[in-house]
Amino acid sequence: MPIKYCNQCGGLTTLKIPHGDNLPRVVCENCGFIQYENPRVIVGCIPEWKDQILLCKRAIEPRLGFWTLPAGFLENNETTQEGALRETKEEANASATIIDVFSLIDIPHINQVYLLYRAKLEDANFSATFESSDVALFDESSIPWDDIAFAAIKKSLKRYFSDKRSGTFSLHAETINVSTLKKHRIGS
Repeated sequence: MPIKYCNQCGGLTTLKIPHGDNLPRVVCENCGFIQYENPRVIVGCIPEWKDQILLCKRAIEPRLGFWTLPAGFLENNETTQEGALRETKEEANASATIIDVFSLIDIPHINQVYLLYRAKLEDANFSATFESSDVALFDESSIPWDDIAFAAIKKSLKRYFSDKRSGTFSLHAETINVSTLKKHRIGS
């Protein structure tokens, strides 16, 4: 649903293509302010502890009861690394140190971009939080693959374990679109 009132003056807005632009935007009828709506950035960690990684069982929607990596929306005035570490603390009550960037996934049909980092847990102290009903360490064979909450997380985990087996971690960038999801649901 488009924004009804201007963020600058409170006037009514209209969805139209502004002069010099090529896409419909929310424009204030009173002051002409253009309210741009941009993709949401999701940041998170693949927290490593010895030969396992930390996953969180979601205690909130969307995908309540499914497993995921600690990740969430980037906040204003924080770096992507700060956001990833904050989400690890918020969702798993865990402290970690960033190793390197691992996965960049564009999901244009829902206006999201995932940026996941490999990280090392500082210790084995972690616990459930308001956002996670359970938090646990998993090796590749024990991950509940059928209960992973999001396609971007599942893809990143599969790439992570593939890189781990090869002994070389690299940056993975890809796009998930509607046809990819349909193929994934049918083929998995």
